[in-house]
Amino acid sequence: MNKKAQIFERLRKAVIVGDTEEAVKAAQDVIDTGIEPWKAITEGLAKGMEVVGEKFEKKEYFIPEMLVSADAMYAALNLLLPLLETDETVEKQKVVLGVVEGDIHDIGKNIVKAMLTAGGYEVIDLGVDVPTEKFVETASSDEVKVIAMSTMMTPTLLSLKDVEEQLEKKGLKGKVKTIVGGGTVTEDWRSKIGSDAYGKDAADAVGKVKLLLNQIKAAVELAKKKREKRS
Repeated sequence: MNKKAQIFERLRKAVIVGDTEEAVKAAQDVIDTGIEPWKAITEGLAKGMEVVGEKFEKKEYFIPEMLVSADAMYAALNLLLPLLETDETVEKQKVVLGVVEGDIHDIGKNIVKAMLTAGGYEVIDLGVDVPTEKFVETASSDEVKVIAMSTMMTPTLLSLKDVEEQLEKKGLKGKVKTIVGGGTVTEDWRSKIGSDAYGKDAADAVGKVKLLLNQIKAAVELAKKKREKRS
């Protein structure tokens, strides 16, 4: 295992066991050795939180363990996030984030939020336990193009489905794109409920959000060109 991989593994383990001191030391080693902060976050911290989420789902971890692990992750993020380069060329497109009704686990959402913000996007964070009506109400804004929803729990998968159904009823599907993710969400579930994309982890979710925004932008430009030709 090379030095970079060793540091990623230290970050991962520090998060899993909730060792804040080790998480900070490993994050500092990321900085001192010139490793890309983005990679350290996605390959170290985020991977550790994936394990924590799995342990919570299996009832091997409970809220206290989750909070200790989150503290370790945030301590490392405090060092790494300021080093992420903000893409000044990105148009300030709005992305809405929220954990669906019935779920209060926001760690994954917060990582995605940090990465999108660092990427130059404007993020509207609805928080946790977000009612379906709130997602639909937010989607009605002309400036909102993507809604990202997550859940870590199996029962609240139905909340994701409910949001998609209500967006369809209100005629908002297509106007806004949706992406779903979280410990219990799968590509099969995304397909079943009709969401536009699925993020298997934080890094994948950020990449998918950017792809959806680029698709929307391209569609708008194409429609504009068609109008100009007709006129």
